Amino acid sequence: MVRRTAFSIALFFLATVARAQDYPIVPVPFTSVSINGGFWQPRLATNRTVTIPFDFKKCEETGRINNFAVAGGLAKGTFKGKRYDDSDVFKVVEGASYSLQTKYDPKLDKYLDSLITLFAAAQEPDGYLYTIRTILKDSANIKDDQAGPTRFSYVAGSHELYNVGHMYEAAVAHFLATGKRSFLDIALKNADYLIRTIGPDKLVVVPGHQEIEIGLVKLYRVTNDKRYLDFARFLLDMRGRADKRTLFPDPAHSGQGASYLQDHVPVTQQKTAVGHSVRAGYMYAAMSDIAAIQNDKAYMDALLAIWNDVVERKQYLTGGLGARGHGEAFGEAYELPNDVAYAETCAAVANMLWNHRMFLLTGESKYMDVFERVLYNGFLAGVSLEGDSFFYVNPLASDGKRKFNVGQAATRAPWFGTSCCPTNVVRFLPSLPGYVYATKGDNLFVNLFLTNQSKVLVNGKPVQISQETNYPWDGKVAVTLQPKQAQTFTLRMRLPGWAMGKPMPGQLYTYVNAEAKAPILRVNGKATPYTMEAGYARISRTWKPGDRLEWTLDMPVREVKANEQVTDDQHKVAVERGPVLYCAEGADNGGKALSLAVPAGMTFQPMMQPEKLGGIVSLSNTNLTLIPYYAWSHRGANEMAVWFGQVKE
Repeated sequence: MVRRTAFSIALFFLATVARAQDYPIVPVPFTSVSINGGFWQPRLATNRTVTIPFDFKKCEETGRINNFAVAGGLAKGTFKGKRYDDSDVFKVVEGASYSLQTKYDPKLDKYLDSLITLFAAAQEPDGYLYTIRTILKDSANIKDDQAGPTRFSYVAGSHELYNVGHMYEAAVAHFLATGKRSFLDIALKNADYLIRTIGPDKLVVVPGHQEIEIGLVKLYRVTNDKRYLDFARFLLDMRGRADKRTLFPDPAHSGQGASYLQDHVPVTQQKTAVGHSVRAGYMYAAMSDIAAIQNDKAYMDALLAIWNDVVERKQYLTGGLGARGHGEAFGEAYELPNDVAYAETCAAVANMLWNHRMFLLTGESKYMDVFERVLYNGFLAGVSLEGDSFFYVNPLASDGKRKFNVGQAATRAPWFGTSCCPTNVVRFLPSLPGYVYATKGDNLFVNLFLTNQSKVLVNGKPVQISQETNYPWDGKVAVTLQPKQAQTFTLRMRLPGWAMGKPMPGQLYTYVNAEAKAPILRVNGKATPYTMEAGYARISRTWKPGDRLEWTLDMPVREVKANEQVTDDQHKVAVERGPVLYCAEGADNGGKALSLAVPAGMTFQPMMQPEKLGGIVSLSNTNLTLIPYYAWSHRGANEMAVWFGQVKE
């Protein structure tokens, strides 16, 4: 048995940081952050003990794993499922590898080795890996009409490149978890084959579903081989350049046209978010990587314009993206229906990946504000408290009858024919600790508030840091610093927009009463002055071992109103407290939610209920009871609403 040591992992990240150009702000790796209590610890434990094995079992039951065995000649049979099912297996392996890095499990390690044996067998001698084509060959046997008759003959819909992008991410995660090259070598062999086959003087194609670009950047970082970075850049730069590439069948999907694939104009000319929201989010994340590593202003300008379009006109209050079920797509500006909102769970993941990268590029807290809103609302609703049922779709209203969850149910479902969302949840959650802290020179950023113990390097010197908090239910955060000896550096505490009277960046949503109390900051029990910069409270001082900082954020219950151009929310309000958005569910309100109204000026009483829905703070008054949006639909299908009509008392 070979295991990756903490020292070798640290060397890898140091090598990444030492590279001539990358993100100016460096995230503290999740392997250095141990979530040891509070709100998130039980959720990460559930992901490790329930969701990962559950997803693997589903991949076995549905033939996703057996497809690799059949493709490799290790089992008899035919292809089962859909052309993109390979990616689900890779995503669960990625999540399992992250889990191994934080809590070693020899049984899981051995199981991953057995899967990698199947991946190696399924890979064709030249490096190509796509089980549907290997099994069914280049012939009319391929019934999936978007796989294409030959290699790369329909990249707009085949997912050939999407699948291997997830393989690259999983392979890098496995290598860092175990030190074994078995999976990484499979990924590199595939990437080398693609580079030999696709390029400016070869086959010129555009992936229909972005993802490979993110994976290629990870291969670049782990190998320092610039070919992988250049290939990612090439695939992005060919978007919107039909004159420069080999033409294959029309990339239109469900009548959406090239904009559905973000292939309507070159990426540097894209200024608005259009098309399939998950594909878009992955593309924006990859563009952020290129903007950082290559210091590309044109990429950055496009990203800023697109981000502004999203937060000003196209993002749900949950942080969800994608207004339309048809094409899982963004709508027009201010098109944000509630009951038929799509807001796919995968889009929530993509949105967080993108916003975290934008923070690393700029150092501005507004991107982490969006990240946090998605995390506690649009993303967290996607998985049940038990960890074994999921939302593909996350509406902001439900009548309890319409089977909105891709036609399966009016509540969460254990699996889907297209199960990208359950497998995205399983890979994101164990990586959550990696979004808490970041550094830049002698600056230490605290981005998320959750109980943890961590080891970070500030200006190359080790500092132990711990957080204690009951966030998101309480605005008190205690941070204890343990440098080896007195050390001068700047601690940057994120001041969430909601704590300053602003629910989200931009003017899409505002508070009815935007007055906000200034946060209280104490060091070693004494009130301490601070300066604000880019949304962070800056505390520069010589920190001594055991110094304790207390950060207190006021958490009033607030009413939110949408821009009046959002017709579905006109004359309505939503309710939130801290980073948590609330909803009414029929189970708490006599079976009704859609018809409920909130009298102007109504006061809600927060109440901690540790035995209800995994432990929540509910909001109540004489007329209605509200629960966190993420916790809805755990008591059967029933009515739910986020937005309420407002009436005068």
